[in-house]
Amino acid sequence: MPRTHLSTRYTFLFLCVYLFTAAVTAAAQEKPITVSFEKAPHSFPLAVNNHISTFIYDSLDAEVVAIALKALKNDIRMITGHEAATAHIIAPGGYPLIAGTIGNSSFIDQLVKSGKLPVTGVNGKWETFGISLVNNPVKGVKKAVVIYGSDARGTAFGIFELSRMIGVSPLVWWADVTPAQRKEIYLAGSKSIYGPPSVKYRGIFINDEDWGMQPWAAKHMDTVIKDIGPRTYEKVFELMLRIKANYIWPAMHPCTKSFWFYPENPVLARKYSIVLGASHCEPLLRGNVFEWSRHFEQEYGEKRGEWRYDVNRKQIDRYWNDRVIQSRNNPAVYTVGMRGIHDSDMPGPDSKEGKKTLLEEVIRNQRNLLKDGLGKPAAEVPQIFCPYKEVLDLYRLGMELPDDITLAWADDNYGYIRQCSDPQEQKRSGGSGVYYHFSYWGAPEDFLWLSTVSPALTSYELTKAWQLNAQRLWVFNVGDIKPAEMEMQFAMDLAWDVQRWPPEKAHLYPEYWAEQTFGKDAAKSVAYIKQAYYRLAASGKPEHLDRITFTPGEIKKRLNDYHQLVAATMEAGTHIPERLKDAWFQLISYPVLASAAMNDKVLYARESVRLAAAGDSTALVYAERSKSAYETIQQLTTKYNKEIAGGKWDGMMDAAPRKRKVFDMPATATPEMIKAPAAGQVAPVTSHVIAVPAAAYLAKGNDNGALKTIEGLGTGKSGLTVWPMLIRSFSEKDITTAPYADYKVPVVKGRNRITVRCLPNFPLYTGMYLRCAISINGEAPVFMNLANPAETPAWAVNLLRGYAGGETICNSDSNGEKTIRIYFPDPGLVINSVAVSSLLP
Repeated sequence: MPRTHLSTRYTFLFLCVYLFTAAVTAAAQEKPITVSFEKAPHSFPLAVNNHISTFIYDSLDAEVVAIALKALKNDIRMITGHEAATAHIIAPGGYPLIAGTIGNSSFIDQLVKSGKLPVTGVNGKWETFGISLVNNPVKGVKKAVVIYGSDARGTAFGIFELSRMIGVSPLVWWADVTPAQRKEIYLAGSKSIYGPPSVKYRGIFINDEDWGMQPWAAKHMDTVIKDIGPRTYEKVFELMLRIKANYIWPAMHPCTKSFWFYPENPVLARKYSIVLGASHCEPLLRGNVFEWSRHFEQEYGEKRGEWRYDVNRKQIDRYWNDRVIQSRNNPAVYTVGMRGIHDSDMPGPDSKEGKKTLLEEVIRNQRNLLKDGLGKPAAEVPQIFCPYKEVLDLYRLGMELPDDITLAWADDNYGYIRQCSDPQEQKRSGGSGVYYHFSYWGAPEDFLWLSTVSPALTSYELTKAWQLNAQRLWVFNVGDIKPAEMEMQFAMDLAWDVQRWPPEKAHLYPEYWAEQTFGKDAAKSVAYIKQAYYRLAASGKPEHLDRITFTPGEIKKRLNDYHQLVAATMEAGTHIPERLKDAWFQLISYPVLASAAMNDKVLYARESVRLAAAGDSTALVYAERSKSAYETIQQLTTKYNKEIAGGKWDGMMDAAPRKRKVFDMPATATPEMIKAPAAGQVAPVTSHVIAVPAAAYLAKGNDNGALKTIEGLGTGKSGLTVWPMLIRSFSEKDITTAPYADYKVPVVKGRNRITVRCLPNFPLYTGMYLRCAISINGEAPVFMNLANPAETPAWAVNLLRGYAGGETICNSDSNGEKTIRIYFPDPGLVINSVAVSSLLP
């Protein structure tokens, strides 16, 4: 080989080795940023010797940056007792904290230009930020911590991420999570990059505020206007930034005036860089309950016509157009379409086909209003269409919907998403999203009081949707925010990084969250408490107990489980430091103790009546326990409102939202009711139910390792499902090639009912099914449909009891065991248990 070729070759090899070595060295140097409270070599002193780093930012940067830095200053003062200074110049000496937005901060841009701050991985991304320790950022400064965002919200998220790292919970104000005192705070490492988020718009919906947020805000926050107003929204917006939320549907019930009624509200949203939206029944940011029904004539000085687009288009268009123009300066996602004034069917033609045609016309005209009012093509304006309740039926008729509009799929109000995008819908340029409930007012029954939707269920349903391209927008109905704090925080952590908390890891979130909130020593206890709390609520939410039938055996076990949970909660609470006692009561004790008391109240009352009819005097003991439990709920609620945090939350907690019957004291046994059974009376025979947990399978097959146990999903301790989902269905012809699990179940001689208890969810999308198939002792598999349309009686039964049941009858010649093989024919099927009960001849 010629010398020149050898030389070139060796030069090339040397260059490759050099570049590889340099890359490895650079990677090794770029260690993630960590926080410690003791000095270590080469660490950065954020707070030391009563001195806090000076905060440097550009006064021309977005206002949200200054807002976030002010909050960080307050957080550090809570921890150290000392406050940072702020400046708009970098003075020689010291160890400053520099925060700013790429392209909007002279300090950040100078560091980038000088090569001191590489921003690859951040620049140009959506809401992405970095935290770096930079040596010699400018002349005379040894080291600085630099927080830099791709946009203003990214910068604010970075500032609040540092707050979280130094020990300040996002719930520091909203749940009185007071941070531990520290004398010194140090940072180490070199660089951490966060983002971009998994979901673009991540939001909350403040809803059904009549019994919590509104009376509390009127009493403590916006005391002049006696409403949810600017002072309340300041706290809401700060919380949103702390949990990396960026989008809001404001409160809109009849008890609350429209968000836009108070001029300071949209101004605050701009300052905090919050994207405005409105609920599924509020087109183009209009709050119809107040603005159309109660305020229209005052605003326009003319008689209000009918809320029917086919007969009153001119007036309705003017009403919508005025809000579009008013919202020009606010980032917003506009809801399009039309429903009734407040969560009801759209007035108009009688037929569904006629309504569909009218709805298509409404959306065409709304897009023209957006184009003209905002001065840009409609396709460039973020819009959502939410096929919620009856609107889903209209959409399924083949509605024409512009491709750039985001489909915001809704759950069934109880955490089970009704439908996701099919393969064709997944190609839409507007993508899709999800509207999801942690609180609900409506049929078959409310759950406005306590928050009981588990992280495992939330992750399973939302991750499933995300995999089907629901990545544009997630919004969560959080009621009054309290007491859904942890569930809301989990939702936002999941939306920020969907890979961090997949369904198989979601049950670990309470421990992670508890360590951040109450410290490492409490984390294991809280994990146990929350897991038991969610498990028990899955088979009967506290607000639904009067609608669910339990056997005496189930009642006994259920009450015993709750009593053990209460004991564990009380024991764990004794180890919580004094500074966190109020937070513990709000976040842990009240939900657990109130849930247990509701079960005691309803179930002891029910048992007292049953025992009295059987002549058992224990009925009177149970009656007293029921009455005592009712009083316990009142006492706990009084403590929540009047005692903790010096009465800060007075008005937030109502022990009987909407005054539903379940919150009343139920009928209990009296001495007069206790009579000996009549002669010859035979006690009713109840079938004994044996439930085999889904995780207790003997064998599984055809799954390539994808048949997984998801802890905390559904009733029982876990659910069994194919995960990741296999997006295909199996027919009767090829069902024996589908994933399966085998079980041994006990049977008695005669007829036995075998029930496969499954998550009461829905088929993935139109054209898919949700079935299981059962084979008994090798016989041909029998298919069972588990899907029930929302708002049907069967759906209601399944929701309240927490499972959909696929049933078959097994006739046995003798007592013994049968081998049950359960096939998973469709994606989304989750099995919780296989229940066997004997049937009378």
